[in-house]
Amino acid sequence: MPELPRTPPAARLDRRASTPLWRQLAVDLRDRLDEGEFAGGFPGEVELGLRYSVSRHTVREALRQLRADGVISTGRGRRPRLAAPDPVIAQPTGIAYSLFSSVEACGLVQTSVVRVLTVRADGVIAPRLGLEESTPLVHLERLRLADGRPLALDRVWLPASIGEPLLGVDFRRTSLYEELARTGIPVTGGQETVRAVIPGRAEHDALDLQPPSAVFSVERTGTSSGVPVEWRHTLIRADRFTLTSTLDPRPGATEPRNGDTPTSALTPSFG
Repeated sequence: MPELPRTPPAARLDRRASTPLWRQLAVDLRDRLDEGEFAGGFPGEVELGLRYSVSRHTVREALRQLRADGVISTGRGRRPRLAAPDPVIAQPTGIAYSLFSSVEACGLVQTSVVRVLTVRADGVIAPRLGLEESTPLVHLERLRLADGRPLALDRVWLPASIGEPLLGVDFRRTSLYEELARTGIPVTGGQETVRAVIPGRAEHDALDLQPPSAVFSVERTGTSSGVPVEWRHTLIRADRFTLTSTLDPRPGATEPRNGDTPTSALTPSFG
């Protein structure tokens, strides 16, 4: 039987408080998990109900919240258990990277649900590619999955002169950059901006997030030999993706030798 605290669990719930018992129970279980309890196994519904002197409905609501928070996993006829943490994809910055390749490099399977693949004009996007507003563009929208779980909502626009040969491609299991390279137009550089945003409700649902959740918003102009070939907007789950940078010495500075104290461009002020 899993270890339980010496203080009777039922005494940890305030039955006169305005906070629902199920929410108090969820908070208490989360605190105990954070303290390292239940290493030998998470209690079942009946056991929790007896220990906390609450109804099975209260227990189920608390477990539902813990499941939504990604703390435990449950299933019909299966005892609750601690959820395994999702692998986090670490992406170095400063290079023209492919999200498909980054996911696969982590040992995960990257698949996509193609939501839109069409040709249309877009007077807002075309100028970002240095084109006239009426220029036809190929628009591709995908829900990107890592091991079957939503990772990113990806929207990309390409000049139709570049993207039309790709209209017959099955993008469920391939990389856009690989397909562009096959046509002789590799993405070799570009510029992107990353910021944190709270997406809309539909995007929360698509990414399987509990609102409100922050995501990475990545806006990128991809180039081939200096010529813009794509404009992309991607929303990436912040709990499954990180950006890493290598910091070079500032111009004119040298790396400190062993035993030297690193210098700083900032002068601290105390008081």
